Amino acid sequence: MTTQIKMDLPPDAKLNIIVVGAGLGGVGAAIACLLKGHGVHILESATEIGEIGAGIQVLPNSSKVLKYWGLEPTLLPHASNPKCANLISWKGAPLSSLDFAASAAKYPGTCYWDFHRADLHRVLIDRAIELGATMECNARAIDVRCNTQENTAKVMLADGRELKADLVIGADGIHSRMREILVGKKQPPTRTGDLAYRLLLDTKRLMKDPDLAPFVTAKEVNYWIGPGAHVVTYMLRDGDLCNMVLLVPDDMPEDGPSTLAGNVEEMRSLFTEWDPRISKLLALCENVQRWRLCIVEPLDSWFHPSGCFVLLGDSVHATLPYLASGAGMSFEDAAVLGECLGKLRSTAAEEKLFALKVYQACRKERTEMIVQRGNVQQYLYHLHDGKEQEERDRKIKANGAAACDADMEEGEALVWRDPLLAPKLLGYDHLEDAS
Repeated sequence: MTTQIKMDLPPDAKLNIIVVGAGLGGVGAAIACLLKGHGVHILESATEIGEIGAGIQVLPNSSKVLKYWGLEPTLLPHASNPKCANLISWKGAPLSSLDFAASAAKYPGTCYWDFHRADLHRVLIDRAIELGATMECNARAIDVRCNTQENTAKVMLADGRELKADLVIGADGIHSRMREILVGKKQPPTRTGDLAYRLLLDTKRLMKDPDLAPFVTAKEVNYWIGPGAHVVTYMLRDGDLCNMVLLVPDDMPEDGPSTLAGNVEEMRSLFTEWDPRISKLLALCENVQRWRLCIVEPLDSWFHPSGCFVLLGDSVHATLPYLASGAGMSFEDAAVLGECLGKLRSTAAEEKLFALKVYQACRKERTEMIVQRGNVQQYLYHLHDGKEQEERDRKIKANGAAACDADMEEGEALVWRDPLLAPKLLGYDHLEDAS
């Protein structure tokens, strides 16, 4: 696996870049640009970078990018290495499994990893700072003004400051102010009809129950799929934590916040008829948060015609988490944008604009395909018992028993081995795409 060495750009080709948003995509963009020799300042609206979120799955395509950025040595102490993914019917009957080592072997130099999001985030931030990034919290960007005569953009902050840059990268997530500025109007995310309960369980408690202990010792990712909902579990932090996500119909107030405290008893009641092991896991939960799941509708253009302002990640293509590819798409965006900006011969407007056009050409169709397939996964995972569910399960089992990829059927629920999609998703090479 090639690892990028930091480049030295000539002064007349070096950009002063502001990244708005210090999430995974924003910090990834900073790393990619810094490695190409540009200067980067990151603005984060939160008052501090805290331990937020829970588990995150890293697929082969994402692992390739993280390794390219030189992160493997610092990531490995935090990584869990799951052996396989199991698809399970909602009543508990096994449907099929995907061996991760065999899958990753098809894409040399890659792997499947699971992380606590905070651990992955911290490693990315440390790498960005090591490469020379500056970062400030409590810095809320409220506007971006592009000046075509000066070939620069100004970021206006809520505290009254104005910061100038050669390029502004908007990476401020699904509820993006940067997206609103680029399109010139409010553009709220689209509700998908689902919400997520996310919880972390202490595996010491799982180990006391013979029905639950195998989840800890087997080191596997489990997907229960059933009527209107599905459940995911996998281990984090060397088996100390069990990450559990329950995806269910959205009943949150329409005009309320996208994150609310959940009612544990209400959550448990949704799964009383499911595999009894799920109820046992939920009995260990004392409090829970719920998140409304939304997507972002496609934009015609990801960048300002001046070449001074561009979007990245969830701000432009937020997707359902049903392919475990939201952060992965942001990492790919960042890597491709870095490659495009690494080819600049000067900071001239036409140079920047060409780089942004190539970036969009590489990324727009691919990310829209991922958003669309996420919607398909919602349908496949949540089928009610009946003929369509039986056909879904038949295809899952047939592909699991297939002697080779050529014998597999397209459009199956275990998406990472779908013969049409898996090579496109998992085998992506950002260097080849941006070349």
